[in-house]
Amino acid sequence: MAVNEHEAKMAHPRMAAGALFFDAAGRILMVEPTYKDYWEIPGGYVETGESPLHAAVREVREELGITPPLGRLLAVDWAPSAGEGDKVLYVFDGGQLTPEDLSRITLQADELKSFEFLAPDVIEQRTISRLARRIFAAIKARSEASLVYLEHGQAPGSETA
Repeated sequence: MAVNEHEAKMAHPRMAAGALFFDAAGRILMVEPTYKDYWEIPGGYVETGESPLHAAVREVREELGITPPLGRLLAVDWAPSAGEGDKVLYVFDGGQLTPEDLSRITLQADELKSFEFLAPDVIEQRTISRLARRIFAAIKARSEASLVYLEHGQAPGSETA
């Protein structure tokens, strides 16, 4: 097989990385993008030569204006999209934000309208189901000190659509 044929068969997924941040009540920080009709976690696409962890740190700094330390990887999600192609999405543990972190948040105005800490039952109403499943799986992985692999936001072989 020629090198070009081999390369043509190889996946070249986009990668994105985000962070789960919590408040003292265990609610999850979500952001309201200006360019989407649903809420997201802070994060964004990985740039060439950048690791997923460094991308998450950079995106949090750009979007929220803060640089809290990010913890371990909680979830990896294979999430191909008809419109955007193959994607691999990483979720890192941002831990509980301090009052000082919260007081320093400055939203990237051209990308974000607002942020809010949301209870799990509200998350499902504010975002797409695949992201909600990814968030819930990452929260569970955090509580179990584990790492979860997902496809479309769910564990392979699960019956949830």
